[in-house]
Amino acid sequence: MTDATWHGGAAAVATLTFDVDAETPILAAGRRYADHLMTMSHQAYGPDVGVPRILELLDELGVPATFFVPGWVAEQRPGLAATIVERGHEVAHHSYSHRAPTSLTAAEQRADFERALEVFDAQGIEITGHRAALWEATTTTLELIAEYGLTYDSSLMGDDRPYVLGIGDRPVVELPVHWSLDDWEQYAFLPEPHVGSAIESPRKVLELWQAELDAMRHYRCLFNLCLHPFLSGRPSRLMAVRELLETAQSDGDVHFTRCRDLAAAAHADPTLAPRNPPAVTADPTIYPV
Repeated sequence: MTDATWHGGAAAVATLTFDVDAETPILAAGRRYADHLMTMSHQAYGPDVGVPRILELLDELGVPATFFVPGWVAEQRPGLAATIVERGHEVAHHSYSHRAPTSLTAAEQRADFERALEVFDAQGIEITGHRAALWEATTTTLELIAEYGLTYDSSLMGDDRPYVLGIGDRPVVELPVHWSLDDWEQYAFLPEPHVGSAIESPRKVLELWQAELDAMRHYRCLFNLCLHPFLSGRPSRLMAVRELLETAQSDGDVHFTRCRDLAAAAHADPTLAPRNPPAVTADPTIYPV
């Protein structure tokens, strides 16, 4: 790591990311839920209440962030993506419909991917990065990212530092994620459709994330925090995020950046040689479908 430049000398680099899923993950589970008003209002809280509150916090602390927005959400709420960009943050590709790529054919995945790009293009939003719905990327996903010239993906878990994937003749930076840095695992709960079984205290969650950040400062890692505005936009949870950010700022050795800017630094880092994407062959006589 002595010659690496992606971190700019910081002990840890932090990317604060928000998946503005709104209603899409529930509709992906079944369009019948469109008539379930409690569930729909629970999801709408994210873009309608959580995002404005989050933007105010980011303004106050001077922290840049990346918002992964499904094309359907941007389409249903014209002006949402532009508002995020106008505040100095990044909007990135998060599919169109939030259906998991692993559940789609290659043709269906292409149509969904391209439809999202069309929405953002029509709204004048520049897209340079991608995160798969449910983090369930496939080989087709990576090929589409490379084909359309996006610079990075943030769906895989092969490291805790940025790495480069060689996809044909076009490298794509991977900004890895992990379940321990996702608020879904801590807070997500719905009775219908059934999601989760417990809601954790924000104090417990803060302790977890603070421990992760402290360890990542020791090992010089990427602290890629994934938050959902319909979850972490709620008052006590956002106060925990505020405390985490303020503590990181007071440490003085954590660099906050947008994903697109970190991807550019990683592309320019000569120590990050391209790796092959995961390729596992499973013998059907041992591992049946």
